[in-house]
Amino acid sequence: MKKYVIERDIPGAGNMGTQDLAAASRKSNEALAELAPFIQWQHSYVAGDKTFCIYLAKDETTILEHARRSGFPANNITEVACEIDPTTENCKGA
Repeated sequence: MKKYVIERDIPGAGNMGTQDLAAASRKSNEALAELAPFIQWQHSYVAGDKTFCIYLAKDETTILEHARRSGFPANNITEVACEIDPTTENCKGA
């Protein structure tokens, strides 16, 4: 599967409390279960009016179907070319 960063415009996301975020996670997980094994949520970052989600997925179509089923938009979908960190000398795959 390929790795993607998904940018979701969700007004007020950064102000959501623990219960609201847990409810959103449950809703997302329900849609993921319906689409398994073609998509997997790794984690998300909540910032301001957006979330930035890291997913493994078969393709962009599967991500868009998850967005439709979960009700959370997928405003920008970017395939990850490679991962780097402070110890990276060469980016394999780029």
